[in-house]
Amino acid sequence: MKKAWFKEWGRTYLPIAWQGWAAVVLTVLFSAQAFVTVDRYSHSASDTLYGIFPYVVPAFGILGWIASKTTKKTS
Repeated sequence: MKKAWFKEWGRTYLPIAWQGWAAVVLTVLFSAQAFVTVDRYSHSASDTLYGIFPYVVPAFGILGWIASKTTKKTS
């Protein structure tokens, strides 16, 4: 890997390159779109939470995996 996209910051990662920022923005936009779509047809708050769970959790899981593989190693 030539350049790191993220750096470790405590238990999470911070984007340090445009590729990292693009991954974060795309994940947030996808999650917002999933929320709006699911919420449109939900009848309660719990309906919305149950509806977005299968989209938002894997999206942020994939983002975390990408961040862990493209992080700047601090040694």
